[in-house]
Amino acid sequence: MSGKRYRKTLEGIDTVKTYAIDDAVKLVKERATAKFDETIEIAMNLGVDPRHADQMVRGVCNLPNGSGRTLRVAVFARGAKADEAKAAGADIVGAEDLLEIVQGGKIDFDRCIATPDMMGLVGRLGKVLGPRGLMPNPKVGTVTMDVKSAVAASKGGAVEFRVEKAGIIHSAVGKVSFDQGKLVENIKAFADAVVKARPTGAKGTYVQKIAISSTMGPGVKVDPASVLNA
Repeated sequence: MSGKRYRKTLEGIDTVKTYAIDDAVKLVKERATAKFDETIEIAMNLGVDPRHADQMVRGVCNLPNGSGRTLRVAVFARGAKADEAKAAGADIVGAEDLLEIVQGGKIDFDRCIATPDMMGLVGRLGKVLGPRGLMPNPKVGTVTMDVKSAVAASKGGAVEFRVEKAGIIHSAVGKVSFDQGKLVENIKAFADAVVKARPTGAKGTYVQKIAISSTMGPGVKVDPASVLNA
């Protein structure tokens, strides 16, 4: 985006003020002028230091109105569980054959699910899947015997979150084309999931700042109370 165009999108936004969530979503939607359906993203600054194990924040949120994005889902499973995954709509299902595909550098999926008995196999892919945030983990429901529900959740709008080094969590929470009320509902559900994932080592104010933006638009600061106390 050119500097001139970006300055135009900032018109009408007080960069110091924090807005109530409804007003913030309205401002972001009005300024999303790209020729594609921009993603609405949230950034939450948390009062944690993720370098300490007891201050790590991670989890999953099932957005009530979906993310607007269709994820490709891979499942490591055998036998009846593999059949269950295919029936649930998984895009890629396998065991050793899928291991070889991933080891060969072809990662044609956005989320990876595994049954617990497959983790010995999947563990060999840690260096490949880990850096991409694709390693199955029981904490976010991607290591499970209930592959049917896990695939359905991934396809239906489940978003994983993990705090970054600076204590910030980023996530997509919908698309500009979504109705304003549905976006607000998704944002509140996501913030609630982050609050529920508060680690034992967090001290003081947990949610310090919230901002939302569209893919190409400016960030708008949100009053945390309008999101968390509603």
